[in-house]
Amino acid sequence: MFRLRSELPKIYSQDLLNNLFRHPYTRIKFLQKDLLQSRQTARKYLKELAAKGFVEETKIGRNNYYVNTQLVRLFLNVSSDGDK
Repeated sequence: MFRLRSELPKIYSQDLLNNLFRHPYTRIKFLQKDLLQSRQTARKYLKELAAKGFVEETKIGRNNYYVNTQLVRLFLNVSSDGDK
């Protein structure tokens, strides 16, 4: 949270932060809908988040997905720790 606020203060909002934790991956149109932003603004946010390492951009077919890999890794670690 603090890293996002300090590294990207112009795009930081509590809604954006909540969205990143709520969804392990997203697309421009999902962020656009959730944050009530224009497509151009949602795209800009995701590109900036990817550039700073908050999400990883992955292209599958014609679609770009933005994956919160740190959150996914956390889910996988918690899941595998519970199996022991």
